[in-house]
Amino acid sequence: MMKVIEGFVEEHREILSYLFWGVMTTIVSWGSYSLFTILLGKHSCSPLSFNMEMSSIVFFSNALSWICATLFAFITNKIWVFNSKSWRREVFMPEFLKFVSTRLVTGGGEIVLVPMLVVIGLDQTIYGIEGGLSKVLVSVFVVVLNYIFSKIFIFRKNN
Repeated sequence: MMKVIEGFVEEHREILSYLFWGVMTTIVSWGSYSLFTILLGKHSCSPLSFNMEMSSIVFFSNALSWICATLFAFITNKIWVFNSKSWRREVFMPEFLKFVSTRLVTGGGEIVLVPMLVVIGLDQTIYGIEGGLSKVLVSVFVVVLNYIFSKIFIFRKNN
């Protein structure tokens, strides 16, 4: 039985690694978002929080957490998922720019698609979150699309 499990893990190492680091990226995203909302919202000595409305705090916290999560995802995908070991500028910079560009595209798509699906009727609530079904479906699509972009466009093996 152990050999079967080891064989499965070895055969699907890249996808399993991608999913593991994706969960860790989500934790980084949610954790940094929480931290930024606290820092921007409660510390009046911060120049960013002076007279900030809650929507601005949410916007900036979300943007900053996206940056943290994207940087974390790039590093973990580069090293542990797709085994791109080179940090030479001519390798690193194209990978990084493609990675950020594709994440901007899929992130923008998520921002547009979730409310669009809600408007056309996919507005089911999941665990008290309105539009939860749309969010889940779009998130799955985005994860798959990010993997495909990373595999064939960003970290492709040059044989």
